[in-house]
Amino acid sequence: MRAVAEIPVELTLLNGESFTVDGHGYLVDPGAWSEGFAQYMARQEGVELTDRHWALISWIRQEEADHGVIPDARFAMKFLGGAGGKQAGREELFRLFPYGYVKQAVKIAGMRQPRAWSTG
Repeated sequence: MRAVAEIPVELTLLNGESFTVDGHGYLVDPGAWSEGFAQYMARQEGVELTDRHWALISWIRQEEADHGVIPDARFAMKFLGGAGGKQAGREELFRLFPYGYVKQAVKIAGMRQPRAWSTG
C-alpha cells in the first residue's frame, strides 16, 4: 500500500501548460509530457538538467514508445555507460539522479509511476 493517496492533481505551469499528476507527482498521461513539464519536475527534484540528463530522458521515452514498458535501471546504466560498461553507467546514473532512477529520472521523463520496480 502506498503512503500517499493517488488522488490526481492538476498542475498548471507559468507558461499555461496543464498536467495531471498522481499523488506522487508522476504524470497520469505520459502522452501529455513536454519539456516544460520535465524542467518543472526537475526543479521540484533539485536536478539541474544537462545534455546528459536530456539524453537519458529522451532514451527512456523512446524505449517506452518502442517497447511499451519503461526500461529497467540496468538498461539505463548500460545506455549511459556505453563502452565504459555498466559500472560507469551506474556511477553516472546516480550522479545525474542522486535520489534514484524511478524517483527522479522516470518521473522527469513523464512516465507513470511503476507498480513494482527493481532498481538494478
